[in-house]
Amino acid sequence: MNLRYWNRFHTYGLITGIVSVFLSTPLVCLIYPLIDTRSFLGFTNYWEMLFYNEVFRSKALSLAVIPNLIWFYIFLNKRNYNFSMGIILSSALFIPYVIYINYMR
Repeated sequence: MNLRYWNRFHTYGLITGIVSVFLSTPLVCLIYPLIDTRSFLGFTNYWEMLFYNEVFRSKALSLAVIPNLIWFYIFLNKRNYNFSMGIILSSALFIPYVIYINYMR
């Protein structure tokens, strides 16, 4: 997989991966109260924490990147390698933010 020959399928994969993360973030806020048994917060509290608490935002984005694996394997099995490379690049775009919040702040 070479990035020297960038084409429109790389771009489609990149856009799909970024949109997928932003669409799955509310789903993470919906599922997170079921996982977190220590507190009795609901969806609205976690949704507000997403905007105001940077540590929770980095956790939520880390979990929201997981659905990109589904896209990656679907297009990898269809042998659409350029689209799969765009999905991986979109997932890698969120790594610097998460590392900054968790380790450098």
